[in-house]
Amino acid sequence: MYGQKFLLNERCASPKCALSRRRTRPGQHGSRVRILSEYGKELIEKQKVKFYYLLRERQMKKYFKMAEKLKEPTPQALAKILERRLDNVVFRAGFFTSKPQARQAVSHGHIFVNQKKVDRPSYLVKIGDIISPNPRSIKKGIFSGIYDSIKKYRPPSWIELDKEKLEAKIVSEPILEELKLPFDYSLVVEFYGR
Repeated sequence: MYGQKFLLNERCASPKCALSRRRTRPGQHGSRVRILSEYGKELIEKQKVKFYYLLRERQMKKYFKMAEKLKEPTPQALAKILERRLDNVVFRAGFFTSKPQARQAVSHGHIFVNQKKVDRPSYLVKIGDIISPNPRSIKKGIFSGIYDSIKKYRPPSWIELDKEKLEAKIVSEPILEELKLPFDYSLVVEFYGR
């Protein structure tokens, strides 16, 4: 977990990211080499996924159970479910520069899905859904500078972005190879499969 970068905001894309500066654990004995058990590796991988998607343990278990019931392999299904969360889609669409900011905007009712207000960050979007900012909220501070930042932003191919109308349409399932997520979802599945 130490030394790994997560793109939670713009700062983590630069060399100033706190996660990339420290290569060892904090403290006097941080430089000591630690050998992890299989359980330890699985636990750290699960914690990384929880941290990246801003989830609690109960939510992760729920998503794992959902992924188990799907026809495709559980690791890919879990990754696709997590990518389809509304707070993550709003971040991937480029409306906000960080995941916590995107989550707050969703929970405060600043985001519409198919012209209806949705205030649950855990809402799972489907193919064909159109995500847009609440028209009343555009003038508020949370969306300040959105037109400037979105001009140069390029979303993943599974999200079609209309930069003039500020609308994001889900055109396909999330393509995991394109996102290059730094996780081994098979370890997460093994952790919950115990």
